[in-house]
Amino acid sequence: MSDKLTSIIRTVVPGAWATLVAWLVSLGLPAFVTDWLTGLGGKVTSLVALAAVYAFVRWVEPRLPAWLTTLLLGSAKPPTYAPQNPDGSVTIPQDPKPPADGLRFAPGETFE
Repeated sequence: MSDKLTSIIRTVVPGAWATLVAWLVSLGLPAFVTDWLTGLGGKVTSLVALAAVYAFVRWVEPRLPAWLTTLLLGSAKPPTYAPQNPDGSVTIPQDPKPPADGLRFAPGETFE
């Protein structure tokens, strides 16, 4: 599967889970909440559910077996994004080794 398709699937599948969660939450909300939220409520509930589900799934992802990650995100393999060169080719950057002391900049060095 291409990285682009993987990224789309890993965005849509958590959205579907969030929709399910929002719907389940709406079934259990008391009438005074659902009456007040009529119209806007479904959108707000879905947005909050999406933010919560996506944040939770991404936080728990490293701790899950591949089959459960696939179920929750649609793919256990995250997409890779490589920068494109001006000619359209892609160069995969190599991760530099961090300094031994763990600092990214030498003391007194500034980032410009």
